[in-house]
Amino acid sequence: MIRRRERLLFWFMMALAAPAVAGCASRPDPALSLVAPLAEGASNVKLLVATTRRQSDDPAIRFSGERSQELRFASLDVSVPNERPSGEIIWPSGGKADPQKNFAATRFEPIPADKIRNVLNESIAKSGKRHVLVFVHGYNTRFDEAAFRLAQIVQDSGAPVTPVLFSWPSWGTLASYPYDRESAAVSRDGLETVLRALAKDPSVSEVSILAHSMGGWLTLEALRQMAIREKQIFPKIKDLMLAAPDVDIDVAAAWGMEMQGVKPRPRITLFVSADDQALRASRLLWGSRARLGSINANEEPYRTNLARNGVEVVDLTSIKSSDSTNHGKFASSPLVVRQIGVRLAAGQELEGSTSFGERSSALLQGTVRTLGDVVTSPLRLGELEAPHSFGKQH
Repeated sequence: MIRRRERLLFWFMMALAAPAVAGCASRPDPALSLVAPLAEGASNVKLLVATTRRQSDDPAIRFSGERSQELRFASLDVSVPNERPSGEIIWPSGGKADPQKNFAATRFEPIPADKIRNVLNESIAKSGKRHVLVFVHGYNTRFDEAAFRLAQIVQDSGAPVTPVLFSWPSWGTLASYPYDRESAAVSRDGLETVLRALAKDPSVSEVSILAHSMGGWLTLEALRQMAIREKQIFPKIKDLMLAAPDVDIDVAAAWGMEMQGVKPRPRITLFVSADDQALRASRLLWGSRARLGSINANEEPYRTNLARNGVEVVDLTSIKSSDSTNHGKFASSPLVVRQIGVRLAAGQELEGSTSFGERSSALLQGTVRTLGDVVTSPLRLGELEAPHSFGKQH
């Protein structure tokens, strides 16, 4: 059994590493050492950070991949160069940033837990952005990578939101999948705490969640815990966007069944891509059925169940992006990230004859599709007959 697991892990690493080695250069150095104040030709994105990572003494790292039992907070300013392709992060060479050309950190400040609410309220008061976007990153992600990704999404989408990064302890290596999975598990309470605090804060009008990959699993677990503890998912949590979620299809269906009696529930948008190489490798490792983020949503019974249960699906299979694994299309495709901004700016349920996916389709020349009729109802995934009815065996 151990040898079989080792073989699966080996092939998992090979499947992930192959496209990365073929398509891109070596990983950039950590890059959160502070540079001079904002340069001309760059924009400033202010992030609030909540993390279950252990603090690092290295200013280029700030928070390591080690776990902490204490939820920590910080504020971080990221300088984003204006002259760059939308959807791309321009990394500093050797970790030394030129803010006119690269993403760069211009301010970092740890925040005591008893002060974070004041900082949040001040930030909202200055910006006027009462809609909070919580970003939960995926596996194999360093803290600086998560911060730069969120800054890129906010800048490119033009979303009028106050961005909050929830960063959980990932070692940021291909071989750390088992460690990262356990780290996500121990971070459920931390994420639930953050979401509860935001939902109860009078200065916050609405909370949206954008969760990527393994962060999707973590987010579903945290919302499940909230529903059990509070007998509800707080009404201010209105939007949940799951981008390439690394979640077993039966686990997703079981989660929906447990949410059956929970009202109100957030709207859910699911971004899928059948050519996602990372999720293909994850499925190989687990030896399980399809991962939620890579299903062919036009197949039955996925098509009928998703449409019937109020889940909007945006199929990105035909979208081309700079991500060689096809796992980060939601952020690296300029048109897709722009449509995320449109969704966040709307701040309301979709109405009329056109859904989010169909509006995207018009812009993306038919490469983004939605399933079923217009989706304006909350998630009712629990109406499925049984977990195994969600999809067929692959």
